[in-house]
Amino acid sequence: MAANREPALELDVQLAAEPADLPAGADFPAWIRAALQGAAGDGGTDGMAGGALSLRLVGLAEGAELNSTWRHKAGPTNVLAFPGPSEALPPGVPPEFGDLVICLPVVMREAAEQGKPPVSHLAHLVVHGTLHLLGYTHEKVGEAARMEALETRILAALGIPDPYVAK
Repeated sequence: MAANREPALELDVQLAAEPADLPAGADFPAWIRAALQGAAGDGGTDGMAGGALSLRLVGLAEGAELNSTWRHKAGPTNVLAFPGPSEALPPGVPPEFGDLVICLPVVMREAAEQGKPPVSHLAHLVVHGTLHLLGYTHEKVGEAARMEALETRILAALGIPDPYVAK
């Protein structure tokens, strides 16, 4: 069954934040593959063929600089998604999903404020960012509802509670 097939993933993880900020149990490949499978099952962009993705985990200074440069907003944000090229690549070259940037100190602060396990909040943001790379958005109410429902299903399959339920 195609839904159980695991997509090939070329993942480059860069730790540019304090290693102590990385919560135990982080499983980036599993979270990203779950997002790819969830999107394929939702009729979204088919990530089941696999592809390449870079994930950069940053501190506050780099997070603020990137947020200012690319979103023109002051201060760091939890996740930034930079989709890969939309043009077709040569045969045999895997698609480039794009780049995710996660600001670990922001993630840790938010998890504490929201009473969530840090690893669960990090997983949510990796799934959320991966869905952005696949074309999902939450600018309009309908888009947001679809994306949140998909995130909730993906995270539930990973054993992570609904991130949108207030504690």
